[in-house]
Amino acid sequence: MTDPVRGDVDEVPDGPEYDLDFRDDPGRYRSTSDERGVFKIEPYKSELLPLWSISDRESAAGAADAIHERYRAYRDAEDFVGMDMARKYLQMGWTRAMRYAKYPGGQKYETGEDGERVERDPQEWYDEEKREIARIYRDHLDRVRDDPEYERLKAAHRERYGD
Repeated sequence: MTDPVRGDVDEVPDGPEYDLDFRDDPGRYRSTSDERGVFKIEPYKSELLPLWSISDRESAAGAADAIHERYRAYRDAEDFVGMDMARKYLQMGWTRAMRYAKYPGGQKYETGEDGERVERDPQEWYDEEKREIARIYRDHLDRVRDDPEYERLKAAHRERYGD
C-alpha cells in the first residue's frame, strides 16, 4: 500500500483523519511542495486550520500573520513538520485566493455541452479583493520559502527520516 504522506509502508492509517500524532512521530511525515496533508496531518491541522481565512482582506491579513507567527514558533522549537504545514497553509491561502481572483465563484471548471469537464478561461482580474488577499499570503509564503532555517531543518528531516 502507499501512504500519501510517507510512501510505501506496511500499514496505512485509514479514515478521514490519520490516527497519528505527527508531532510525536515526525518520521512518518514526508514533505511535498504542494498542499497535501493540510486537512489530515494532526495536530497541525487543528492548530492551523482555525486560523486560515480568505473571506475578506482584513481576515486574510490577520490569518496570514497568525499562521506566519505559528510558523516562527514551530521554527523556534525546531519542529520542521509544523513549519512545513504552516508553509502549506500559506500556500493554500495564495492558491485559493488566486482561483477566486481569476474565476467567478472560484470555479475553474464548468460542465460542457456533452457533460464533460471543461476548464474556464481565467479573467484578469475577476475579483480584485481576492487578488490582494493572494498577494498577502504570497508575501508570507515567500518569506517562509526564503528562510534558511526552513531549508536547514528540511534537509535535517530528510537526512534523519529519508525522503
